[in-house]
Amino acid sequence: MKIDYRIIAKIIEPYSKVLDLGCGDGELLAYLIKEKGIKAQGIEVSEEAIYKCVEKGVNVFHGDMESGLGWYSDKSFDYVIMNQSMQEMKNIDFVIKEALRVGKKVIVGFPNFAYIKARLDIFFYGKAPLTESLPYTWYNTPNIHFFSIKDFEEYCKSKEIKVLQKSFIGKDREIKLLPNIFGVSAIFLISQ
Repeated sequence: MKIDYRIIAKIIEPYSKVLDLGCGDGELLAYLIKEKGIKAQGIEVSEEAIYKCVEKGVNVFHGDMESGLGWYSDKSFDYVIMNQSMQEMKNIDFVIKEALRVGKKVIVGFPNFAYIKARLDIFFYGKAPLTESLPYTWYNTPNIHFFSIKDFEEYCKSKEIKVLQKSFIGKDREIKLLPNIFGVSAIFLISQ
């Protein structure tokens, strides 16, 4: 299992109610259903990914999280997951507000655009970087926001969002030392 999935699985309490925004092929939710007994709901925009969710027995809606979560009442989920999707959104602020409204806690995972290899690629080659968490060329990337761990921490502080827990991922394991430089990606647990 991917390291970010293992970290998320450690955060989520058994038998929780979980909404995964941008759930992809449903691999994480299927695991959490089996191992943690969660009640799961996914939202995904890709029809191909939705078929894979259904094959895994994951309950998923076809939808775009940027249009809002108005059909869910306040605090209707124990956790809302936004893993590796935030950098692709046009209106991050709106989606995070909605996630915090419908979830008691929100798990946010994202690639760190300040990772050392990305910095060095720009410095030495003068080109958009290619890394483990940023495997796209500049012209075919789905990413529209390029931010770092430090940027997200400052965002949370400015919006008075509580950071309950944070984990940083290196190439193949969790890291503690200088995460904004050596972290390929990050997982934050946040709440209002």
